[in-house]
Amino acid sequence: MKRGHDRVRPARDTALRRVAREARPFLRARTGAILRLAGWSLLEFAQTFLGGYGVARALDDGFLAGSPATGLLWLAVAAVAVLPSVLAARGVFGRLADLVEPLRDGLVRRAVARALSGALGRSGDVSTRSLSQVTHQSEIARDGWAGLVLTLRSFVFTAAGAVTGLLALSPALLLIVLPPLVLGAALFLGTLPPMAARQRAYLAADEAYAAHAGELAASVRDIAAAGTAERTVAESRALADAQLAASRSLARWSAVRVVALAVCGRFPPLLLLLGAPWLLRNGLTPGGLVGALTYLTQALAPAVQALMTMLGTAGGRLVVVLDRFTDAPPPPADDPAPAASADSPPPPRNPARHTPVAELHEVTFAYGPRAHPVLDRLSLTVGAGEHLAVVGPSGSGKSTLVAVLAGTERPTGGAVRWRGRPARPADATSVRVLLPQHAYVFTGTLRDNLRYLRPDARDREIAAMADAVGLDALLSRLGSLDAAVDPDRLSQGERQLVALGRAYLAAPPLLILDEATSRLDPAAETRAELAFAALPGALVVVAHRIGSARRADRTLVMDGPRTQCGTPGELLRTSALYRDLSGLWEPGEKHSIRSTPPPSPV
Repeated sequence: MKRGHDRVRPARDTALRRVAREARPFLRARTGAILRLAGWSLLEFAQTFLGGYGVARALDDGFLAGSPATGLLWLAVAAVAVLPSVLAARGVFGRLADLVEPLRDGLVRRAVARALSGALGRSGDVSTRSLSQVTHQSEIARDGWAGLVLTLRSFVFTAAGAVTGLLALSPALLLIVLPPLVLGAALFLGTLPPMAARQRAYLAADEAYAAHAGELAASVRDIAAAGTAERTVAESRALADAQLAASRSLARWSAVRVVALAVCGRFPPLLLLLGAPWLLRNGLTPGGLVGALTYLTQALAPAVQALMTMLGTAGGRLVVVLDRFTDAPPPPADDPAPAASADSPPPPRNPARHTPVAELHEVTFAYGPRAHPVLDRLSLTVGAGEHLAVVGPSGSGKSTLVAVLAGTERPTGGAVRWRGRPARPADATSVRVLLPQHAYVFTGTLRDNLRYLRPDARDREIAAMADAVGLDALLSRLGSLDAAVDPDRLSQGERQLVALGRAYLAAPPLLILDEATSRLDPAAETRAELAFAALPGALVVVAHRIGSARRADRTLVMDGPRTQCGTPGELLRTSALYRDLSGLWEPGEKHSIRSTPPPSPV
């Protein structure tokens, strides 16, 4: 599927031009490494020149002239010229690392930055694409760039040595040698655009199949439960067939390159032998003829073939892969919902308490076409500043409801709206924050963890948040905001407090807590929920204690597709299930899990 941001590129802005634009500053910054690499490669120029010229002189001035000693001396010169180039290999590979490793590091950084930007600002296939770029495509680029540098360097200095030698022997030799080289090169260059297009199509098919395989691995149980195995197999087969078709098209163009390689590599020696009588009549010596054959067969033709092979395989793949990294991030969707500015003053408390922040309209959701619906034509409105609790027995669909409300699952029927507009993945991070039961905390400073959703949060805002949410005890224990956080050394309750703190700083229009306070004691849970209820945004809490339901403005009782919504007082009168849940919860209120339990063994 072609991306929207690919369509806005100018038609004449080819992949090669895009890559070249970004390659120029990269190469300019490494001019010193390129010059050092060229310095070591001069030894290869000397070896090539002396190889053919030494053979020619050995014949003309030595063996054919009746002086075997002179002939042996010239052969010794040609042989000794090989030694410096062998010693130079170590220097060449040392300078090669200065060009190759920074490229891979930069590509990985770009892919990771794009994945993080996508996670914070939009959704789609960014994560699967970036995974392929960090692991597979960055290694293709690294290996392709290293091979291209080595081959291009060898070709330039080998060809320069061979052409200089041919000119020294007889300028007429170039009349025989250059035409097939130019013809083969033109044929080869003509295959570059279609090969690049086929290579790009192959990589796109590879990414699509990788994304499908990742989704499939995570959904095997649901696929089996929903009975959709046949459809899933058909989708997998279609993606595999697309990848196979792309690889076959690539192989067909590779056959054209075989012809170009034959013209460049096989025709020059053949034409030289056919033109030998004419060359000898025009002043070329027998030694010069043998020396020219030496240049062609031992230096020039192999160098041309190696360069074409590299450009035709790794080179084309390199351009396409690098072009994938030059893609600009997808532009934001038209007229996105505005996110609250960190510097703008917060809106007044509950200016329009029932202004819809999120709406479900006749929403139905089932995990497969033949599965029973978890949600059945459910309509629900959550207004700004409203506190809604969701209760129900295990398996009643509470997590499914919040996933649909948060936009992480698409309903099979009905509509989800945020702020009066259809819910779109591009708007997700500006509208809602969803906190699951298992809080995400990463290795880093406490400040970085808390500012994960608000990188520009000031220390005074963090201090106010810690006081409101109840994070001050953890802050005191760690010592400062710059203290290092080891997730394994935090209790589950402390992890939840960190996640709650970052959500409080983000202050989204819609905050959804899917048992995100389950590891806090009742007092800590109450403090956190009251802090969030004081914010202007809407709060939806999947409750695991009756206290959460009692603090809410409204409570939604779920029993599978059957639901009932009302105030806690109304539900005590009208809902037998709510009364039963209240009776089950009451005794456990005093024995809840502490906010800082010792880490459970793995």
